Amino acid sequence: MSGDDDRKSELAREHKERQAKRAAEQTSKGRRNTFIGAGVAVVVVAGGIFAATTLVDNDRGQAAAEASASASPSASTSGLLPTPSATPTQTGSVTCTYKRDNSVPNKFVGLPGKKPNMKLKKMTIVTNHGPIGINLMTSAAPCSVNSLSFLAKKKFYNDMKCHRLVTPDVAGVHLLQCGDPQAKADGLNPTDGQGTAGYVYGDENADVPLVKGVVFMTQAGDAMGRNNSQFAISLSDENTEIGSGYNVVGVVSEGMDMLLGLAKSGQDLIVNPDDITGDGGTTAPKNPVIIKRITFS
Repeated sequence: MSGDDDRKSELAREHKERQAKRAAEQTSKGRRNTFIGAGVAVVVVAGGIFAATTLVDNDRGQAAAEASASASPSASTSGLLPTPSATPTQTGSVTCTYKRDNSVPNKFVGLPGKKPNMKLKKMTIVTNHGPIGINLMTSAAPCSVNSLSFLAKKKFYNDMKCHRLVTPDVAGVHLLQCGDPQAKADGLNPTDGQGTAGYVYGDENADVPLVKGVVFMTQAGDAMGRNNSQFAISLSDENTEIGSGYNVVGVVSEGMDMLLGLAKSGQDLIVNPDDITGDGGTTAPKNPVIIKRITFS
């Protein structure tokens, strides 16, 4: 084979490799958009446009890359759930930055302090269906935990309805989402899933696969560094198909059986026909899930 033929073969191979890489990237992006699409809504407000922030937290850390590999049984959960790594990913003094954000509907109760409490180990969400215990990954997601703790102390989550419960037959994923202070969760309000606490913060601990039991913060679309008050609980290992990229704050240690019993299929959900996101962003449980309070220890 001549030198020209060799060169042509090499160029053809490189071209094919580039095509394969682009195809893989598009597939990965498509999966992520499928999952967080319910958190992406463009709404016209007073002549302006804002993006609705709903789904999915980003955590930039290495601690939970092994989350799906290590597991421990729990009498109150169904099956084996991942155990958060004890290896801290934040060393030395940690400083968190929170920025005021009025681009979406919000209930502002102030900004969290800059110095997180690194000793917090457990978060308990008390609901009308029973408690949900969560083992925290504070060392990997200190600013996310700090934000949740601050809002809990301000009673921000008290008597709040979880606005989104989705099953695989409705949107291809299985999760419960809460944290919108404006949500009605009645299948009628077209802006459910847009409300926040009026500030945003950066990404951390985002390398954790979204296996069953993982609790993560949410943000809209492919947004980066715009985590807010909303969080979701993964209810299926199939959610790992979405990929990582969201601030993971911990893993459910109590209450998984209750969570899995909230909806067996779309028949147990209220699908809002006026949902502005068009893909289940305001799909609410027929049997309302109400947060009474959230505590930390």
